[in-house]
Amino acid sequence: MKRQRAFLLGFLLLLITGMRPAASADNPLVFGVFPSMTAMQTIAAYRPMASALEKHLQRSVVVYSARDFKTFVARSRQGEYDILLTAPHLAWLARQDNGYRPLLKYTQPVRGLLVVKSDSPFDEPDALRGRTIAMADPIALAVLAIQAELTAHGHKHGIDYRTTNSGTHTNAVIQVINGRVDAAVLGLHPYNLLPPEMRQQLRVLAESPPLSSLMYLTHPRLRDAEAQAIRNALLSFATTPEGQAFMQRGGYGGFADVEGNELRAFRPYALQAQELLRDIR
Repeated sequence: MKRQRAFLLGFLLLLITGMRPAASADNPLVFGVFPSMTAMQTIAAYRPMASALEKHLQRSVVVYSARDFKTFVARSRQGEYDILLTAPHLAWLARQDNGYRPLLKYTQPVRGLLVVKSDSPFDEPDALRGRTIAMADPIALAVLAIQAELTAHGHKHGIDYRTTNSGTHTNAVIQVINGRVDAAVLGLHPYNLLPPEMRQQLRVLAESPPLSSLMYLTHPRLRDAEAQAIRNALLSFATTPEGQAFMQRGGYGGFADVEGNELRAFRPYALQAQELLRDIR
């Protein structure tokens, strides 16, 4: 138990501080996980997958993330991640700017959700005029998708509603539950991973159309054979009891190939995120 606690603490430290582990003799693969969840949730969710990859590849795998979306994108751009798990619009940027190669995606589409407290008097998005909405980060795909829906219904950001950045989807939800904001935006997968007692305190007010899910990519410094081995290891993990439990908990559905033109559809969202990143530098 002590050893396990120390192990988790070590990974939590990496996730919070962003310190890259020192290189070891076997050159560990750095697995960069998109920071849509809290550090502890990321550890709990992805360590079983990392362990399966280690066993299949016979190579150490270090789970790694960042304190916020901006930092994660910057580290992706700097090539700090060997394996990258990120949203499709940021996958477009990673491929365009750094040559990351798509491997797989989750089969279950994602949606942006606009949620309020279960006992909230708000019964439609129009009721949120003049109110405050919490969100994980302005470049999150769920946020961009919900804002596009609100814009289509005549709600202008900064005029008809205000937003506040919470850092993660979970933190945005907590702001709603604690009554600090009127609503929150989060993605479907982070919503599925919330504890049941938290989901019971929420009500979905609106959702975006379905979008492609999170995608796995590899850095171009990995050879074709290495990328293929990682792909095979992920597919193998999905067939195990641990992998099936992982897919069920997150509502991911399984793995599928990324279609050739699929990323291209996310170019508008990618360019929007790129512009937002310039504004907050």
